[in-house]
Amino acid sequence: MTDAEFDRIVGEALDSLPEWVNETMDNIVFAIADWPSPEQASEGDGLLGIYEGVSLLDRGNDYSAVLPDTITIFKQPHLALGLDPDELRNEIRVTVLHEIAHHLGMDEERLHELGWD
Repeated sequence: MTDAEFDRIVGEALDSLPEWVNETMDNIVFAIADWPSPEQASEGDGLLGIYEGVSLLDRGNDYSAVLPDTITIFKQPHLALGLDPDELRNEIRVTVLHEIAHHLGMDEERLHELGWD
């Protein structure tokens, strides 16, 4: 899979978000990388994506003038899963949704309720 194809699939996942999610997200950027950095990889094996920042639920009144949170989706760990194209597209979407859920402050139960797991 080319970088452009992977980028397009991540973009499709973002485009498919419900409007309430787009309206809720705040001060966040999305990135795509081939692999996690050593610091990111320390978060665990098989890392497909990572959210780095302060979730919306944890932001207090003093939250201001901070760099944006970042969601990074990793291409090569996704490809290493060896999934067929449809399964890979779905796994990328699930990863994007899962990391956005961390930004929104959702727990695993809420992810399941929304079908984002």
